Amino acid sequence: MLSVQHLHPGNFALVMASGIISIGMSLLGNRVLADILFLFAVCAWTALLALSLLRLLRFATRLRDELLNPRMVFSYFTLVAATNIVGLLLLDRGYSTSAIACWVIAFGAWCSLLYLAFSVLTFLSHEHNVNIVHGGWLITIVGTQSLVLLGSRIAPWLGQYAGYMMVEVHMLWGLGLIFYGIFVTLFCYRIFFLNLDPKDISPLLWVIMGASAISASAGTGLMTADPYLPFLQAQRPFIDGVSMMLWAWATWWLPMLALFGIWKHVVRKMPLRYEPVLWSFVFPLGMYAVASAKLGLAAEFPPLQWISLIMIWVAFTAWFMVLAGLVRNVLKLSLLGKESG
Repeated sequence: MLSVQHLHPGNFALVMASGIISIGMSLLGNRVLADILFLFAVCAWTALLALSLLRLLRFATRLRDELLNPRMVFSYFTLVAATNIVGLLLLDRGYSTSAIACWVIAFGAWCSLLYLAFSVLTFLSHEHNVNIVHGGWLITIVGTQSLVLLGSRIAPWLGQYAGYMMVEVHMLWGLGLIFYGIFVTLFCYRIFFLNLDPKDISPLLWVIMGASAISASAGTGLMTADPYLPFLQAQRPFIDGVSMMLWAWATWWLPMLALFGIWKHVVRKMPLRYEPVLWSFVFPLGMYAVASAKLGLAAEFPPLQWISLIMIWVAFTAWFMVLAGLVRNVLKLSLLGKESG
């Protein structure tokens, strides 16, 4: 029960990383790896949901403390993003009803978490300064834009309500951009203008790039979907330009984030160990690959496809290495448990 008690919400990023790489492999024509990663993501999502429910029933006090902690509450948006990624995987394999159910569940969780998180920031006593800001806050944007990705895809299956869904996802896309603008301003001020300790450099930093990449991908999804309504059609030039800007911003962050990692692990010699938040490093790599592929298709610009091909294999390599770290960690804990027993 100890492992369930300490189950980190960041574990859902494993589902996000596996699912987005599956989508990337599918876009590039590698169906074998895409199907393997699909099965892995769905099984991991199901297992994590079951463990989270068990944790809610057995350790409700600890869960409540995390949800009321401004440093932790935003991490729960991984549940929203993971559920929508699973929905996309199911939709690609013809399970439209299940995909719609995933969107409904994710939207309900998103609404609850969003107002809870901002209520925690506003009303509860905590350190009211920019030092509490970290990359995990940007998972809010990832969760928001994941609703856009799946929502724009399931709209054709909603019949007369398709137009309502497209209005909703356009609103969510804009809301995600506003949140990104607020959080990234605080985040950049925190890391560029205040004292930065190596301990402040975590894999969650990569979410700043992943949030931009998923926003670009969501925008591309809106451009290629049927808008259903004339006033949504009129927004396409704006969405087109902003999506390219977001992709460029994500691209700028890639070498910058690599430099952060070199400074921490090479210059300051801090060891690299497995931790659940490492999946938050893998997901942005896969998301960037998918965003590049979709933008390349929409813009009919082949070089973006080449970038996507390189990045999806970089993401898969990172996924495999982090998975190896997870397996090693589980085996180590099992051996320690047997010895103590």
